[in-house]
Amino acid sequence: MKNNSPLPEDKKLTAVVRVEPGCLGPDGSDHIVEFCSVAQIEFEQIDSDFVKWEIIPRFEKSLPEIQYKATNKMLTHDQAIKYLKFFDKKLDEFEEHVNEVLATLIDQHLGH
Repeated sequence: MKNNSPLPEDKKLTAVVRVEPGCLGPDGSDHIVEFCSVAQIEFEQIDSDFVKWEIIPRFEKSLPEIQYKATNKMLTHDQAIKYLKFFDKKLDEFEEHVNEVLATLIDQHLGH
């Protein structure tokens, strides 16, 4: 079922995307916070009718690169699949798109 109307902010899926400082090169830790701020602005345009984005540095390696929350509760992998399915999205394709956008932003940041 496709739903084209925007959800209220408190009902949106929150996608927490953690970016490795090393992806910005050897001095990436010096630039990662600024990069995440710029990436945050770019991501806010993606699926904004049902997704809120949190683009943050991944300083803690034990935390996953991408996590999902709804109503401030962490979702399991299966719960995230069900949530996205409501919007005719597949989790694998959604995450692939996230990674593609990040790769493009990293290339732009590095001047490639």
